[in-house]
Amino acid sequence: MDFVEQVKSTVDIVSVIGEYVRLRKATSARYTGLCPFHTEKTPSFSVNAAHQFFYCFGCHAKGDVFNFLMQIEGLTFFEALKLLSERYGIPMPQRREFSDAEGRHRDALQRMHALAQEHFARNLAGPAGAEARSYIVKRGLTASEVGEFGLGYADRSGNSLLRILEREGFPAAEIEASGLVLKRDSGGHFDRFRNRLMFPIHNESGKVIAFGGRALAAGDEPKYLNSPETDIYKKSSVLYNLHRAKTGIRKQERAILVEGYMDVIGVYATGITEVVASCGTALTNQQVRAIKRHAEKIVVNFDPDAAGSAAAERSIQLLLDEGLHVRILELDGDLDPDEYIRLNGVDTYRARLEKAAGYFLWLAQRARTRFDMHTAEGRMEGFKWLLPVIRRISDKIERAAVADEVAEYLGVERGLVLDEFKRVAAKRQSDIRVSPLSQVPKAERIMLRSVVTEPAVREFLLPKLRSLQIVSRFQTFRIMDVMWRLYEARPDFSFVELEGRLEDADRALLAEAVFADSSGEELFTPEQAVSYLSVLEKEEKQAGVTELQSRLREAQRNNDLETAIRLTGEIDTLKRAMRQ
Repeated sequence: MDFVEQVKSTVDIVSVIGEYVRLRKATSARYTGLCPFHTEKTPSFSVNAAHQFFYCFGCHAKGDVFNFLMQIEGLTFFEALKLLSERYGIPMPQRREFSDAEGRHRDALQRMHALAQEHFARNLAGPAGAEARSYIVKRGLTASEVGEFGLGYADRSGNSLLRILEREGFPAAEIEASGLVLKRDSGGHFDRFRNRLMFPIHNESGKVIAFGGRALAAGDEPKYLNSPETDIYKKSSVLYNLHRAKTGIRKQERAILVEGYMDVIGVYATGITEVVASCGTALTNQQVRAIKRHAEKIVVNFDPDAAGSAAAERSIQLLLDEGLHVRILELDGDLDPDEYIRLNGVDTYRARLEKAAGYFLWLAQRARTRFDMHTAEGRMEGFKWLLPVIRRISDKIERAAVADEVAEYLGVERGLVLDEFKRVAAKRQSDIRVSPLSQVPKAERIMLRSVVTEPAVREFLLPKLRSLQIVSRFQTFRIMDVMWRLYEARPDFSFVELEGRLEDADRALLAEAVFADSSGEELFTPEQAVSYLSVLEKEEKQAGVTELQSRLREAQRNNDLETAIRLTGEIDTLKRAMRQ
């Protein structure tokens, strides 16, 4: 067994995918959840434990455990292989065929970031870190919190990290590609981060892939400086602290979204661990989907200033687009979450958290302050301002409640709101997809699923089906043809081997046949396979009789007595075989 197969046979795809997607058991071998690769409100993502394969009926994403990690984490094949081997304690052979140029480059970037974190942590603990430590004390962080979040200090020298990376033998082009240094106009490089408190940013697997640095000297701009995008860091896809928070998010069945690194640390340190933040950028669809993979409820707790409120408004649109249930927590005294907890205590914050208002009440209140509710024109302007949010509500119960709230809160006709809902609902209905598998006859569906998934049925049925001409009329014939060729080489061929040799349309049919096992259609037992084959053989003989009878009529019209006698004998032979 080669190393790749060794890893695949050791790991459980359900456990791996379960770290990224909330899976529910549908049958003994199949699990379902919301697809992490596209927006959906009804689960269409399936994982088959028996075949160690995943498939989405919505966007048709599919593959094995390596494909999943490559897509969800943006990894190369080598990186996915390395990640699984490390996670499951499987020693990885030191052979270059397990790597490639891109994989080695990205591995080098991750090693440089790990070295940078170690360097910044040493600086914070040393003499140069006195000012940073003073700021940390002022913000009320403990030594254990500093350690858990890996905080560090980038010194003033401007080249200390650069020298470390050069000593480790990284070439100048690769060091520059890491985003940890900048290029001088006069030639050479210097450290990007200088005299800043450093916050490591991790991917969902817990690897350091970037940094955020807070200025410590007055006048240093920007206040927060973040790593640029690199081959291992895409800002739009990463949420700060998600690798720690996802366990808490699943346990509490909600996420708390805050604005800054210190807000995350301040909330997390109180034991409220389901907290994340975007990394110095506006919230994106990719980040929202990352949250939704772990919970469908979210509390937005941005700073209460104008910028924070505007960011909350924008975020609500994205969160609703992805089908999340949204509440808004607005704190008193213009305090951000970290400051509020230090001033009022965690119990007060927790109580406010549990009573956070529904997003629509929060938005409606903003509409009332923005528009003149004393005039019909003002009320209609407020209603139009809320329309983009209204159109995004898909849940019927929530729509009914919102219709009443809007009518009462803004003083507009309830019918206006309901008309909007009807238009949106009609459009959604027109987008419903018809499954191609449902067009395949039932017996053929069961046969395909049984041959693929049941070894005993495959061994009996597959060779015998090849001798029947009638199989060429099957809608799944191209899949059968590939299976016959695979069976000749190795009877125990895998689902992945079969899937990899099919065209896209046939891959979709195959995946649906294997994964859509909640339809109530049972698999063939060996006895039922015998009966099915008998029916096909009878149909084939009947088709043969029909064809011979057509040729007999043609011979009789042409007065070809010799041919007519021969065909009559062949018809009688076939009919006797059918009776037997």
